[in-house]
Amino acid sequence: VQLVESGGGSVQPGGSLRLSCAASGYTDCMAWFRQAPGYEREGVAIMSILGSRTTYADSVKGRFTISKDNAKNTLYLQMNAVKSEDTAVYYCAAGPTIGCWLDSPFAYWGQGTQVTVS
Repeated sequence: VQLVESGGGSVQPGGSLRLSCAASGYTDCMAWFRQAPGYEREGVAIMSILGSRTTYADSVKGRFTISKDNAKNTLYLQMNAVKSEDTAVYYCAAGPTIGCWLDSPFAYWGQGTQVTVS
């Protein structure tokens, strides 16, 4: 499975941005992670298609929405009411080897897309 993210860029606080992740193959469980300079990578949102389940980190709950267009095999992250602390490189991940949780080990990763809020 190959993952290609897009949609990053610069946005003002309070603004919106939508990230996309095009997948080359099907995988039930997909997620978004982010890593800011000097910080460890953290899980942002995860989606299990078959389980009809989504989970969000507390820091983005109510502001971010994860979704997937199955026809296009593309995962999205709609980011609203962004804050400066949302600045990070955002990564798409798929194919966890155990379970489908934000702390699961994922087999496939995208190259990342930079989001800067200022």
